[in-house]
Amino acid sequence: MFAQPFIDSSEFASQGKELRGEVAVSALPRLQDVLATGEGVIRYELRGYLDKEDRLMLELSLEGSCQPRCQRCLEAMTYPVRVISRLHLVEGELDEFADEDEAFDSIAATHQLDVVGLLEDELLLALPFAPRHAEGECVADSAGLSQPETNPFAVLAGLKSK
Repeated sequence: MFAQPFIDSSEFASQGKELRGEVAVSALPRLQDVLATGEGVIRYELRGYLDKEDRLMLELSLEGSCQPRCQRCLEAMTYPVRVISRLHLVEGELDEFADEDEAFDSIAATHQLDVVGLLEDELLLALPFAPRHAEGECVADSAGLSQPETNPFAVLAGLKSK
């Protein structure tokens, strides 16, 4: 098991610090509900910086793969993860309408930011709502469990004429 990294987000961003590592998908408990297996590793890079307007910012890059459950056949499927999130650190209360036109989200600056929790949040947001295999790759398609070829109403029409 690894030590859970916590950072002072404001200090991290203002000093331009960087943090790199990797975490096993099985170590992300909230993610397990949407995955078929805990296989996979996510590599992350967290970088703090000040933007052109001197705002405290975090940039989180995620790369790796995980195994969500296909919503057609309910089998595991490999899903590649490549995410880059830019987060504005806000001191004090978050105004829900402050960043409507911005190209990034805002989070509250904190002295104890859980880095693994942050990457789990971003990964949950990046996964598709209803993941599915590509057309032709799904077990349901190959097993003939997809759309029936005959119209079920044709059988009813045949019964009506009897």
